[in-house]
Amino acid sequence: MKKLVSLCFTLLIAIAAYGQDQNWTLQQCVQHAIDNNITIKQTELDQESAAIDRKGAIGNFLPRLNGSASNNWNSGLTPNITTGILESQTIRNSSYSVTAGVRIFGGLANIRTLDRADLSKIAADYNVARLKDDIALNVAVSYLGILLNKENLKVLEAQNTVTQEQIEQTLLLVDGGVLPRGDLLEIQATNAGEQQNIVAAKNAVTISLINLAQLLNVEDYKNFDIAEQDYNLIGEEVLDNIPEVILDKAKETRFDLKIAEQNLEIAKKDLQISKSSLTPTLDGFFNYNTREQGGAVSFNEGIDATNPFLTQNIGVVEGTGENVIAQVPNTVVTTQDLGFIEQLYLNDGISYGLSLNVPIFNGWSVKNQVKRSEINLRRLEFVKEQAELDLETAVYQAYTDAKAAKEAYTAAQTSVVSQNLAYDYAKERYNNGLTNAFDFSQAKFRYDNAQIELTRSKYDYIFRIKVLELYFGVPATELKF
Repeated sequence: MKKLVSLCFTLLIAIAAYGQDQNWTLQQCVQHAIDNNITIKQTELDQESAAIDRKGAIGNFLPRLNGSASNNWNSGLTPNITTGILESQTIRNSSYSVTAGVRIFGGLANIRTLDRADLSKIAADYNVARLKDDIALNVAVSYLGILLNKENLKVLEAQNTVTQEQIEQTLLLVDGGVLPRGDLLEIQATNAGEQQNIVAAKNAVTISLINLAQLLNVEDYKNFDIAEQDYNLIGEEVLDNIPEVILDKAKETRFDLKIAEQNLEIAKKDLQISKSSLTPTLDGFFNYNTREQGGAVSFNEGIDATNPFLTQNIGVVEGTGENVIAQVPNTVVTTQDLGFIEQLYLNDGISYGLSLNVPIFNGWSVKNQVKRSEINLRRLEFVKEQAELDLETAVYQAYTDAKAAKEAYTAAQTSVVSQNLAYDYAKERYNNGLTNAFDFSQAKFRYDNAQIELTRSKYDYIFRIKVLELYFGVPATELKF
């Protein structure tokens, strides 16, 4: 329930802020804490990670394109990359390729992974919102503590002023012989006790201010203070609803339950993704490759331009034995260095095809992963069920607390009226010498405590009403004070 109380005080900003520049309103305190809290900043990184995961899930649908290049030197008896003949040499060669691949079917894993990424992004947003509520709650509780301490100090100082006046009046009555000197001593003892209480109340204010300053990471403790405001009772009509109606509203809006629901949906997607590994996968690929070698040459056969014909004995005349002479083309083989671009063009090639992968047996790793996902799913179902029970308990507790706070506040109002009458009566009797100083001090003590309890019960009632309004689904920006 504490997590839900956070916004109760974040919107006390509806009251006009006043005070000096160094006095912080509740709005300023909460906003400063949210903007500078390290835990919130760390959690916001989870949002960025979730966004990256979603981008990666979208990328799974796109073709994969990779390029490679290599360049190496070989020494010794190595094949000529152009002729294929083994030669004792030192050669340099390089190769290049570009490969494109695309998953045609993968058991719907890509679609389910994208769905999971979307759910994770929503869950990360809920986590940040819940953490901000927690921070706001801590600030609001500290702020409320300062207000109560200051109100208590005001009551003690006001009542001590009355005691000071009573001492002066008692002194006159004692000097006049109307009251015994013991009554003066009793009033003076009461004054001493009240002075101690004032010192303690001032210390409580100082300590509570320091605690809030530390929570906000404000180093200037001496000049740190809050803007004092009077908060009114608004929104009591929420108590007119039965707890079941408030619970239905809370189920629609509360972050704790939403996070549990999102985590359950993520677990369902994890189970689907793990089951996708049981299905065959079909991939398509296309590859373009080429290569070149340093010092590569091409062989060209042609007629020798300087000596285009050769005279050769091509046979013998049968019977006479005379040689037959003829001119034949004088062919020569020449070599030419091949350029880098030309070699890439001459030596390129492509390959393409399909690749089917059928899981048959993998040491039960896939099936074990499916079972782990099923166990995690059941675990998060219990977590969601527990979150619903916790929310139901919190709503009924908040409703009961608000009812009790209302009754306590009403009783405190009645008590103040009664104790005020009793105090006035005791004061009149004391001034007329009809009662002693001890009885008068006791009446004053009870009246002081009644005023302090009225202040405490008022703020507690405001606090409980706003908690109930949040459960009822009232947006934080619409809370009224």
